[in-house]
Amino acid sequence: METRVYVGNLSYSTTEDELRTLFAESGTVQSVALIKDRDTGRSKGFAFVEMATEAEAEKAISTLNGTQLGNRSLVVNMARPREDRDGGRGGSRGGARGPRY
Repeated sequence: METRVYVGNLSYSTTEDELRTLFAESGTVQSVALIKDRDTGRSKGFAFVEMATEAEAEKAISTLNGTQLGNRSLVVNMARPREDRDGGRGGSRGGARGPRY
């Protein structure tokens, strides 16, 4: 039972409160996570909204996908499970200490 919804193509000025208000029209919003760059704190232009039920998540997708928010056409669909990402960190490539001889 998936209740987490991906929201893309957001304006960088969009707030979590705006998303909460918009999605509340489709049902009970459990949480809103606006994804931000960890270095700058600036929005990355997408978010995840968790609805109370799968039916509410589906309603949000069908009613909000393609709608306008901040002069942007929203992309709204079911969130995919997060993939494992190593990102190449912590590997044995020598790291900050350099190679061992």
